[in-house]
Amino acid sequence: MSHTSGVHMELRIILQLLLALVLGGLIGWERWRDHKEAGVRTHALVAFGSTLFSLISIFGLEKFSHGAPVEVSRIMSNIVTGIGFLGAGMIVLRDGRVRGLTTAAGLWVCAGIGMAIAVEWYIVSIVSSLIVVLTFQIMGRLFPNGHH
Repeated sequence: MSHTSGVHMELRIILQLLLALVLGGLIGWERWRDHKEAGVRTHALVAFGSTLFSLISIFGLEKFSHGAPVEVSRIMSNIVTGIGFLGAGMIVLRDGRVRGLTTAAGLWVCAGIGMAIAVEWYIVSIVSSLIVVLTFQIMGRLFPNGHH
């Protein structure tokens, strides 16, 4: 790999990470605006982190594999599991009602959006983010007391 192509690749990765930060932040902004447990920073970091870990599994590990096949799906499947664990920490029972389930689902979807960015599904990630925000807003109006 030439120096120029390496720099080009790193610039593309930086743009992917910034896109993840923005899209995750957009979803988090909607949660923050609705006074939910996780907001802009949490959602932005989940999308950012899942993009970063996915990109490391796609491009970074190949450099150290010495020609052996790189198992990209391992890291990506562990992102799904790890974010599920993080989301489980968001879910609490308060006043006899389950709270945080929708926010946990939003975090989980942010991880998927980050992975979509890593595999260069830019339109899918942008449209998915908009669908998530609209889903939160529309369902929040249809079911204002949290009855899903």
